Amino acid sequence: MPAVVNDVPLASDFCQLLSATMGYLLDRALFCLTAFLASLSSFQNIEWEIRPAASQNYLLGLGIGDITGPVVETNMMGYASMSQTDTGLHMRQRARAFVVAEASNSTNRILFLNTDIAMGDSGIRRGILEALEEQFPGVYTESNVAVVGTHQHSGVGGYLENLLPQVTSQGFVNQTYQAIVTGSVRAVAKAHGNLALGKLSLGNTTVLNANINRSPSAYLNNPAEERSRYQFDQDKDLTLLRFDDMSGNARGFLSFFAVHGTSIYENNTLVSGDNKGMAAYLAETAVEPDVLPGNTTFVAGFSQSNVGDTSPNTLGAFCESPGKPWDGQLCTFNTSTCGGTVQDCHGRGPGFRVSDFESNFLIAKAQATGAQTVMSSSRTPINGNVRSVHQFVNMSNYTFTLANGTQVTTCPAAMGFAFAGGTTDGPGVFDFIQGDNSSQPHNPFWEIVKGAVTPDPSPQQVACHFPKPILLNTGYANTPYPWQPGVVHIQMMRVGQLVILVVPGEFTTMSGRRIREAMRAKLIADEVLSQDAYVVIAGPANTYSHYITTREEYAIQRYEGGSTLFGEFTLEAYMDIYSKLIGFVADNTSGGPLSAPPPPDLTKKALSLRTPVIFDAPPFGKSFGQVLSDVNSTPYSSGSTVSVRFVGADPRNNLHLEGTFLTVEKQQSGQWTIVKSDSHPSTTYQWVRTSTVFGTSTVTVNWTIESGTQSGSYRIQYFGDSKPLIGAISSFIGTSSTFTVS
Repeated sequence: MPAVVNDVPLASDFCQLLSATMGYLLDRALFCLTAFLASLSSFQNIEWEIRPAASQNYLLGLGIGDITGPVVETNMMGYASMSQTDTGLHMRQRARAFVVAEASNSTNRILFLNTDIAMGDSGIRRGILEALEEQFPGVYTESNVAVVGTHQHSGVGGYLENLLPQVTSQGFVNQTYQAIVTGSVRAVAKAHGNLALGKLSLGNTTVLNANINRSPSAYLNNPAEERSRYQFDQDKDLTLLRFDDMSGNARGFLSFFAVHGTSIYENNTLVSGDNKGMAAYLAETAVEPDVLPGNTTFVAGFSQSNVGDTSPNTLGAFCESPGKPWDGQLCTFNTSTCGGTVQDCHGRGPGFRVSDFESNFLIAKAQATGAQTVMSSSRTPINGNVRSVHQFVNMSNYTFTLANGTQVTTCPAAMGFAFAGGTTDGPGVFDFIQGDNSSQPHNPFWEIVKGAVTPDPSPQQVACHFPKPILLNTGYANTPYPWQPGVVHIQMMRVGQLVILVVPGEFTTMSGRRIREAMRAKLIADEVLSQDAYVVIAGPANTYSHYITTREEYAIQRYEGGSTLFGEFTLEAYMDIYSKLIGFVADNTSGGPLSAPPPPDLTKKALSLRTPVIFDAPPFGKSFGQVLSDVNSTPYSSGSTVSVRFVGADPRNNLHLEGTFLTVEKQQSGQWTIVKSDSHPSTTYQWVRTSTVFGTSTVTVNWTIESGTQSGSYRIQYFGDSKPLIGAISSFIGTSSTFTVS
């Protein structure tokens, strides 16, 4: 049931006017973010059209939890940039839990956790499972729990347990880890607590103008006959599983669509959920507009799929090289360079002329509108059993036989030179480029340095990874603990005729198509399912093993090929592994597959160089929460920004999980009513350390007034927590003067 989703025109002229008046880039982005909120109201006025489908009954539970870690002084996860240290909050990160169980036998259940983090991780999953076992013994297990990341690049970092992703975060950040585990478990507890009989239905639609292929030269190396079967060089289908109660009322949905969470650029330092977090906000507030974000009973899941070579920067990649002859031109096709280097090559989102925050909104809106299309259209009822299977597999040396009878083996992990070249969403460093699969020595400096960082690769390792030239031989780097995973989580979930391949990395468009089609064919051939079998990919989940390309794409050695950890046969290995699990999701299945030993718990030995909060202090003659810069005395109107600056304290003292650092409140009948929190896209929270020696800092709260805001009297409150040099942390509140919206 394909349907094209078209963009709704936004109020961009106003945002451009605002942009011209801003003093520096970050403020420009923040103010532009909210200028198009007038068009948001048109989305919020949509009601889901109810069209019940005849399907069997399931036990269904849905829940949301706050997983936002420290929003300041912490490296952000995704771009691997040490300079991207967070300075505040745009929107909170959430975990959304979806539980499906057979009504007649609730032990047959799955738990799908869709989390606003860059990727799943063994340590995070282990922590969640341990906590769930304490609360619900024997219910949520290794087999039936999937922890999936939306792959957004604007969240708090430091939570992965292997060493390589910890380099930019200066080690493991336990506060981030605990926030993700705690909030995820809270989401599950809510879902478990509201389990009730309901029905499921499945549909899809075509969403245009929401993704492009960022490595088209690699995609074009796939066979022409194969490419001719598809209209686009990336998947445009949004698949949606709708959750209804027994009366046919929608309780929520879980959708799958492939687009990178890189709408918000690398120079952003405000924690956010990128385009999938924003899409969830749009969908949830469309149903319950008067409920604060994170508290809705309607739960909207926007999960990631075969995301590897997709990008939300749909205008393409251009050179941003002022004064150079190539400035403003398209980046080179094969290597994505400008003047021979990658640093100036940047992808542009649909709102590029305004800000990356507007691009984020547009890509989010395309997905949310696509979800609304499916929700209000005819769908296929889900019927059948609930099954799940999980297996640990050591991908460092997995031996299997190809379709042509050749026996091959995967390799211990290694990263290629193209990995350091980055992507058009986030360019790399130094003189590394994409698309270089030369076997000739690279820059002599790097040939020397790479051996000092990780062990020199053996001739066997070099041959195994060929034609990928090895930069980091991470499979042999175990000091002080493993740099990258060798053992990965393999998981498959089935709900009726829907099968979810829960994958431990980023499949490219074509690699995702191949494994989807192969698994569907085997499900039918083995008579596990009939012709209505439907297969989707969800990931990166449970473990992060980077990318999975086709062999043809691997040969080109773009970023995705350089980041395919286990060599050129990685995709075929996964296809072999998943195909052997098909029987374990059949109706009459029993037992489970043999597994490799699970990966060790590295959180127990994790290093951290991060400085804790030492103390907070107000400036001489001031007090915490005191207003330093107050609201205007003249009335504000739609589109204007209210800004208040307070004497602040380090927000790492209290993450305010399930709470807020700020409120916008309206006076009604003599009482103050909260109308906005720090999870609304119209508000921002910014923290600045003014003196490390004296422990002073400021907090600035901004609210850009949306179209349709009621006139009246308002105020802004800031909720902080200060830590003395000796003694306990204490809370305080800062309150602005009352101001008028006309």
